[in-house]
Amino acid sequence: MLARCCSAALQGLDARPVIVEVDLAPGLPGIQLVGLADKAIQESRERVRSALRNSGFRGPLVRVVVNLAPADLRKEGPAFDLPIALALLVASGQLDRPRLNGLWCAGELGLDGSLRPCRGVLAMAELAFRLGATALVVPPGNADEAAMIQGLTVRTAPDLRQLVEQLNGNRPFLRVCRSRPESPPAPIAAIDASGQAGRALALAAAGGHHLLLVGPPGCGKSRLAHQLPALLPPLKQEEALTIARIRSVAGEQQDPLDTHRKRPFRAPHHSCSTAALLGGGHNPRPGELSLAHGGVLFLDEMAEFPRAVLDQLRQPLEEGVVRLSRSRLKTSFPAEITLVAATNPCPCGWHGDRDHGCRCSINQRQRYWQKLSGPLLDRLDLQLRLERRTASEIRGCLNPEMTSTPDSWLETNNISAARQRMTERNPNGVCNRELTARGLGRHGLFEASALQLWEQLVARRRLSTRSGIRLLRVARTVADLNDSVVVDNEAVAEAAGFRCADLLQLENAV
Repeated sequence: MLARCCSAALQGLDARPVIVEVDLAPGLPGIQLVGLADKAIQESRERVRSALRNSGFRGPLVRVVVNLAPADLRKEGPAFDLPIALALLVASGQLDRPRLNGLWCAGELGLDGSLRPCRGVLAMAELAFRLGATALVVPPGNADEAAMIQGLTVRTAPDLRQLVEQLNGNRPFLRVCRSRPESPPAPIAAIDASGQAGRALALAAAGGHHLLLVGPPGCGKSRLAHQLPALLPPLKQEEALTIARIRSVAGEQQDPLDTHRKRPFRAPHHSCSTAALLGGGHNPRPGELSLAHGGVLFLDEMAEFPRAVLDQLRQPLEEGVVRLSRSRLKTSFPAEITLVAATNPCPCGWHGDRDHGCRCSINQRQRYWQKLSGPLLDRLDLQLRLERRTASEIRGCLNPEMTSTPDSWLETNNISAARQRMTERNPNGVCNRELTARGLGRHGLFEASALQLWEQLVARRRLSTRSGIRLLRVARTVADLNDSVVVDNEAVAEAAGFRCADLLQLENAV
């Protein structure tokens, strides 16, 4: 007897439909799985057999063939446990065949028959809704995630026995409440950052510019990076769904409401591999770069990362997409991020400090900075040298009354207004960081004297074409923060101050 149940397999960020076919035939008892199933699916034979027995159902006493169609699509993960079990119950006559008509399901089975969450349910729910599924059955741990797709009927049950009773009409279906995201919180009034550091944060938040912070240990590089997400605008519905889908495919448990409230902030350790940073695997999963989509990727101790890993960031930072190619598969993951990189000026960390002497030789500093290639540094629009904070400044942080002065806080109202002007002026509402040279010429509104000053700066500092274009982008953001329609000399000069030639030559400093 033949039975079918609908499910889906993950391929990158997308889901592909899979038909689980179960056939019972005379022969020695056993379950044979075909259809490019990985090790986790092969092991589902034992999980399904034990789950059926411990749930009070008859196990298969004949030869069972399970086919996952299409056969040329690679499948992985334990999400096929539930559709295999339901199709097996239909084939053995323990569940009515019409109960599975139009029903999609996914979930891992415990040996006691309990339903356990699996990854990629949001992508499966989108596919099921698009293909006209009558309902989607998922474990309780995935119900809120699946319910993010409006218009899709979501069913759930704690274990296999209760699910079968619900399908047979002997028990009412559990109600799955729709996830209604709360209104995004209003931007906080201020951020603890002053001077050039505060201005750099404002520019990064307003124009989406990448930021490099260089300074001795304990000067506040990490503190500044952690404050940047609070300055970014609230998530739109489409952005929140994309972020939730990436996290679901990566296998990270999430609260749908939390996903709608917070922009991602990822801070991978400098020992991470290329696959961990960009994504990878036989069936590629997103890495830290894609998990930070729509938010901030913080690379602390950037000079400690292997150069081969850092150079892999160059193309994704330019295009906002990670493209992975395998022998049988090509996939892409979104990666529109704001990169914040922090590093010490030398291995000991004290080169250029006014109180501590550097113990590193010139060769050591050169080797240290050689991990940061010129093309990668070109893509970092804002480059800032930080100094250690004095004792009085640190004491001000400890006393809330002393930190309430305007000079010690970064106001966020100007940032919101600057982003509003930027989205209204730029084509398709892109941020200033994404403007092309043609877009800058049409929409940048540069004064003639400002362009003359820019030409002089490019010639004097011998900036590359990419660096020169990025300097203009930062100048456009400076003008937006200053509530200026046109970009004048002062905006170009301030933008040039965040691309310090001395900073890029620290390895040659004595």
